[in-house]
Amino acid sequence: MTKRLPSPEHADTLSLNALRGLVTGLLERSQQAEARLEKLEAETVHLREENAALRLENTRLKVENQLLRDEIARLKNLPPRPPFRSSGMDKATDAALGNKPTSKKKPRGPKLDVKRVSRQEILRIDAPAGSRFKGYRSFYVRDLVLKAELVHYRRECWVTPDGKTVLAALPAGIMGGYGANLRRLCLMLHAHGQVTSARMTTLLNDIGLDISKRQMVRLLTKELDGFVAEDAAVLHAGLVSSSYVTVDDTGARHSHNPYYATHIAGPNFTVFRTTKSKSRLNFLSLLRGNYQDYVLNDAAFDYLKERRADAAITAGLRALEPQHFCNQVPFMTHLAEKGIDIFDRQEIGTHAEAGLWGSIRHHGLMGNTVIVSDDAGQFRVGNHALCWVHAERLLQKLMPGTAKEERSLTMARDLVWRFYKALKAYKQNPSPRAIPAFRRRFDRIFSLRTGYEALDKLLERLHRRKTELLKVLDHPEIPLHTNASENDLRSFVTKRKISGGTMSRDGRVARDVMLGLMKICQKLGLSFYHYLGDRLGIGNVGQPVPPLSAIILARA
Repeated sequence: MTKRLPSPEHADTLSLNALRGLVTGLLERSQQAEARLEKLEAETVHLREENAALRLENTRLKVENQLLRDEIARLKNLPPRPPFRSSGMDKATDAALGNKPTSKKKPRGPKLDVKRVSRQEILRIDAPAGSRFKGYRSFYVRDLVLKAELVHYRRECWVTPDGKTVLAALPAGIMGGYGANLRRLCLMLHAHGQVTSARMTTLLNDIGLDISKRQMVRLLTKELDGFVAEDAAVLHAGLVSSSYVTVDDTGARHSHNPYYATHIAGPNFTVFRTTKSKSRLNFLSLLRGNYQDYVLNDAAFDYLKERRADAAITAGLRALEPQHFCNQVPFMTHLAEKGIDIFDRQEIGTHAEAGLWGSIRHHGLMGNTVIVSDDAGQFRVGNHALCWVHAERLLQKLMPGTAKEERSLTMARDLVWRFYKALKAYKQNPSPRAIPAFRRRFDRIFSLRTGYEALDKLLERLHRRKTELLKVLDHPEIPLHTNASENDLRSFVTKRKISGGTMSRDGRVARDVMLGLMKICQKLGLSFYHYLGDRLGIGNVGQPVPPLSAIILARA
């Protein structure tokens, strides 16, 4: 039981012994408090050490867990799932809502489509005797009529005086006994609605139209030459006229094998190309479009110099005039004659890339076009810019093990976010005078040394990409990120999840072309349904849809 001490306020009334006892008790309490404080400090140090150990263990477990997820995905032939969510840097650095221009709202009230009434009915009522007629009250109903029709065409057949048989032509768009309206609906549902061929077959059979799944696949993949040609023309027009393109790729399955879908898009066009490789050589062949030639010109030799090719071999390839090769065979023959080992993949790959780049520039493609991409090496060609969102994502992936490292990472990300916000403001009002200040500010941020080794190495790595990250200072019209490509690729990924892969070449081409044309119509503000009808010969009379390539060139 603790001895109760007298109150110190009345010490002047206490005796000498009582004062000694009071002082002694206060000293004992002070010593006890110091002992408890030392014990608490020791416990605090122990808890901090334990917390740091748990942080490190948690970080290790996260890394191990992600490695296991990636291994499971590899064994299942699936792409690895990104371990981190988007940081939200782009949305968080947008201007305040009050500074944004107010968009024109859609008018409310009576609908704007009442002038397109297709059918009018009068609804009557048995009114009581003596009632007075007061006219009509309108009520508009929007409905959709789906019914199966079986049209019997009786085609005139004539025999000419010289014995030849002349047969009346069928209406446009008929394929294998199925009409253009049916085909337009199927293409729309398959590309835009992500409906599988099996479900569409069931739907049409339930409506009353007799069609098999095999025939449905034919409607979706055969006789698309016109669409394929327009898709190729769109790519050519986009590469000729666009000031920038954003590129990205994703996994694809074809004939039970892993393929890759590459996305190339500008402000007014989008194309998808599924190939077996995702190399730089493959990317350059896609940028070449439908051309098959190789050209050794100044652009090709500049490419070889940039890639640090053997100067002696490069000098042996030079000629007074540009050298043009119609396809790969004469080009490889020429390289072999010049002493290049065409079986050395690395050496021949660099020279093949140079020949492709020379062909691209020879045909006027990618003039001063900026290629905006993530840090994937295959896209690092020509006038290249780096995506800021992907660069910041590298900071987000870091896993600090101590509180000090976490504070350093938070500080670095805050500086990057502020710099990114300033770049977005610069895009709205470019000023050449501000460029030196931006470059100096970039150097200050990415030259920081915090003592957090992983963070310091990453900042140093990003500092080496200064030219690509600050490309927007010289080209304010380009985007700071590749979000547009990732958004376009979502339709492809959704298609892959729902329908799986493709089996035939026609199916692979049809998927790429129709998804690309659908995205182009969205960017140009066109109805994909009306576009399909126009190309299948059942468009609105007097309102044809112009070639998409012409619209892209006109808007450039």
